Amino acid sequence: MGLLGAHMSIAGGLEKAIERGDEMGCESIQIFTQSSRTWKTNPLTETEINAFKSAFKKAKTVKRVVAHNSYLLNLSTETHEVRKKSVDFFITMMERCEALGIESLITHPGSHLGAGEATGLKKTSQSLNEVLKACSGFKTQILIENTAGQGDCVGHSFEHLKEIVEGTRHPEKIFFCFDTQHAFAAGYDLRQESGYKKTFQEFDRLLSLKKLKAFHLNDALKEIGCRVDRHANLGTGHLGMTVFKCLVNDSRFKSHPMCLETDPGEEMENYRTELAQLRLLISD
Repeated sequence: MGLLGAHMSIAGGLEKAIERGDEMGCESIQIFTQSSRTWKTNPLTETEINAFKSAFKKAKTVKRVVAHNSYLLNLSTETHEVRKKSVDFFITMMERCEALGIESLITHPGSHLGAGEATGLKKTSQSLNEVLKACSGFKTQILIENTAGQGDCVGHSFEHLKEIVEGTRHPEKIFFCFDTQHAFAAGYDLRQESGYKKTFQEFDRLLSLKKLKAFHLNDALKEIGCRVDRHANLGTGHLGMTVFKCLVNDSRFKSHPMCLETDPGEEMENYRTELAQLRLLISD
């Protein structure tokens, strides 16, 4: 089984996310290191850093912490001002993760905004090159997340991800996070075990499973191939539970963070239910 967990709120302090995850029995958690809806950022204080590291050290169940980048970033645009702002903010988020000792930062590529996929992919590679140069020597890894392909977003196919990585100067420093809903929306049929096997064979052929470091476990509100980024709680959408049963029993991913990004519900009751569902799927 993978390391099951969920995206946790940092309300009240970064360390509270670890405490919330621990209280739920999460083995991994995902966080934003600051609000995901604003460009404004304040430097981390030593007090904040120490509180986070102390909470992680004391955690009873949480073994791994990953971070997610801001949704405001667009690494794929040819508009210089927007792309530069995005790259600069990305670097700041990497610096925060490095200071906190967070192992990886998951990021969406972005949108070409009508300039065409070829341009979007090229600009994404260029943006990543700039981030890697600024963050040379960092322990925090960059994980590109596959997208649903909504609007003009790039990164919805494994071929896109391959082109982005191969366009960087240091492809060995770029890794991946796999989102089940995004893949399904992009046309990868994960509803049956045969489709699961085919999808990850294709991933391995084009990108290498060795570079796959984390998962987002989300059901799909819309049908396969819809290219719409809308998550549903597990077992309530069009994906079904087979893909999740396959994932939690896949020995190749036994040490991978697998985080829910569904609606947590009141007092996170949905998360509790879904984590229990996932654990019931694990074969002895």
